[in-house]
Amino acid sequence: MGAGGRTSLPPSQTKPEQDQHLKRVPITKPPFTLGEVKKAIPPHCFNRSLIRSFSYVIVDLTIASILAYLAISYIPTLPGNNYLWTWPIYWAVQGCVLTGVWVVAHECGHHAFSNYQWVDDLVGLILHSCLLVPYFSWKYSHRRHHSNTGSLERDEVFVPKKKSQIGWYYKYLDNPLGRFLTLAVTLTLGWPLYLAFNVSGRYYDRFASHYDPYGPIYSDRERLQIYVSDAGVLAVSYGLYRLVLAQGLNWVIRVYGVPLLIVNGFLVMITYLQHTHPALPHYDSSEWDWMRGALATVDRDYGILNKVFHNITDTHVVHHMFSTMPHYHAMEATKAVKPILGEYYHFDGTPVYKAMWREAKECLYVDPDEGSQIKGVYWYRNKLE
Repeated sequence: MGAGGRTSLPPSQTKPEQDQHLKRVPITKPPFTLGEVKKAIPPHCFNRSLIRSFSYVIVDLTIASILAYLAISYIPTLPGNNYLWTWPIYWAVQGCVLTGVWVVAHECGHHAFSNYQWVDDLVGLILHSCLLVPYFSWKYSHRRHHSNTGSLERDEVFVPKKKSQIGWYYKYLDNPLGRFLTLAVTLTLGWPLYLAFNVSGRYYDRFASHYDPYGPIYSDRERLQIYVSDAGVLAVSYGLYRLVLAQGLNWVIRVYGVPLLIVNGFLVMITYLQHTHPALPHYDSSEWDWMRGALATVDRDYGILNKVFHNITDTHVVHHMFSTMPHYHAMEATKAVKPILGEYYHFDGTPVYKAMWREAKECLYVDPDEGSQIKGVYWYRNKLE
């Protein structure tokens, strides 16, 4: 029942180099403790440097400012139809850089930015608000995701459905066109729909939204900070409104709106691929524990974007085990823990565009293995009949 179980891909259709990627991670209790894993990591990896953390903010914002200045000042002056290819280049590069800014704000939410909680919250609130993210709202729901990763009942986001729960329309989307449309909607609207309506999030018995201080996601002691998050988003929204009045809607969309859309798409892609994989299990309450849940994640390779995204992509396993560790130590820590984790560490180097398509095809719902004596472990499936 551990590694090497059957996936939904027939062995005859699986290339040898793919076998390792699709080999199931073990589901038995790990032969190591969290303390033993921590001892394998050099102690300095847990040190947070305010100066070093701020250096990443300064570099990212400087690059973003230069890109915006060049786009505003020079693209409109180009002759002919050169803007048809220069604007898309700006959008793509700026979207990647601002995703790095988002990652630093995410680190603030984990108290991994500095040794001072108020500094982390202030920096995180400013950066996330500028990207229209309610900082404290997401901080608290994301913290619960880390506390309940892999749990079918309590995880907060990308909670897979059991076969008995999937909608009637799934069979009409289980084809290339349907998958393309599903991915397009997910990457463009997935993030705002999650924040506003908890789409793809944990089931609650009433309406849940990251903007609702009195919603079921938050406790009484958190509600005031949800108001602060909403105020931050409203303040930036008002600033954008004033920009529209001054510069025009098209200007704001070109300079800010499209890069933000790309940021949102990357966020959904990154988190989806970190937690969705044919080799990863999910657990119900009869089997789930924190350690196995934290290990039910996968590191991915985004090439040069690994650095642009501050390695949130290829150090996610160690991030789930030690979320207060700064990103600039995560690569060293990942190398240190691999020998300890062994089969429990999962990395998939499949090109991201191929992985998105494969996971959209293979990971439609979860169910236990037929004939298995362990009923609380669920694996991704794609057979709808």
